[in-house]
Amino acid sequence: MISVVIPCFNAEKWIGEALESVVVQGVDDIEIIVIDDGSTDKSVELIERNFSFVRLIKTSNQGPSKTRNRGTQESKGQFIQYLDADDLLAPNKLKAQFEALNDSGADVAYGDWQKLIEDSGGKYVKGQTMKRKLKNPEIDLFANCWCPPAVYLFRRSMVERVGEWNERLPIIQDARFALDCAFHGGRFVYCPGIMAYYRTHSVDSVSSRDSIGFVRDCFKNACEIEERWRNCGGINRERKGALVKVYGYIARASFKNDPDTFEITYQALERLSPGYRPEKPRHLRLASKLLGYRKAETLAYWYRKMKRVFR
Repeated sequence: MISVVIPCFNAEKWIGEALESVVVQGVDDIEIIVIDDGSTDKSVELIERNFSFVRLIKTSNQGPSKTRNRGTQESKGQFIQYLDADDLLAPNKLKAQFEALNDSGADVAYGDWQKLIEDSGGKYVKGQTMKRKLKNPEIDLFANCWCPPAVYLFRRSMVERVGEWNERLPIIQDARFALDCAFHGGRFVYCPGIMAYYRTHSVDSVSSRDSIGFVRDCFKNACEIEERWRNCGGINRERKGALVKVYGYIARASFKNDPDTFEITYQALERLSPGYRPEKPRHLRLASKLLGYRKAETLAYWYRKMKRVFR
């Protein structure tokens, strides 16, 4: 059996399409569990009216990680598919990845995915297709590659090995769960072709609503990963490069917007790479070489600000 676990919070606009994308998979031995996370719109009414075969569990608002953990506890399948309420499974996705897991003996199947972009009229059109094969899952899933939950299909044994979705990271828990699978020895198998469609919202996404919270989540995650690596084999060249890349992103994103986070991130960069200079963009690297990173970032900030004024 495949269990499809869908957290739902005020997803009346999209939950119907998400469920339809599961129904048309053509998989017989399947259970669909929707955990409504305290919705205040008509999500529950829509599911009860149009999808009576769905197992609907209602909870108070607890966040996506607790909701997914509850859905996992309630599920019975030997394979688990997580699907956000505003995303879609591609046709034949479950069948293709089920076969890939069985044929390879791997723990996690993944593939390509395509963005659904909101246009000026509020409609969603197909955008860029994201293709990425994992070479070293621990490094790639931390620093180089992100996939929405819909892209993966997990063996239940893998999910149980990880234990649960990380409730300490309210915004980037989806990235961390796949990474935790790698940390627990999970074997990944690539399925060619588009496996899921990911809806990108122009407004009201979690990361855009709370950009500072998103960056702080990234920092907290990076600190946890660094500590884990130090305790499990140490910081080799590849791990150091990944940490510097992620801390560098956090420093840029937090500069001026969140000075406290910038300062502790800057300290982490100096600890790992004394005299830190970013690889990209090229002009920032050059300015950092001449002025030092902190002054170069200040110069870049004022340049962007003046550019917006004159535009």
